[in-house]
Amino acid sequence: MGRFFAAASYEPGMRVRHPGQPDWGAGTVQSVDGHRVTVTFEEVGKVLVNTAVVGLEPLGDEDLPLQTPAKRIK
Repeated sequence: MGRFFAAASYEPGMRVRHPGQPDWGAGTVQSVDGHRVTVTFEEVGKVLVNTAVVGLEPLGDEDLPLQTPAKRIK
């Protein structure tokens, strides 16, 4: 099973995943107000998550997809 944090442990900029919505992709925490955590997910955009109901899984570098370098424009 994944690692889940209490609401006080989420911080803006933290990378997370919604365990019940894997198709949403990785997300970045935008803001935290108690149990209300606003996350921008790669596939669905901005979502307000109630962490009293759903625990978000924090992502480490090993959990993030490898990104290809941007092409240089000549």
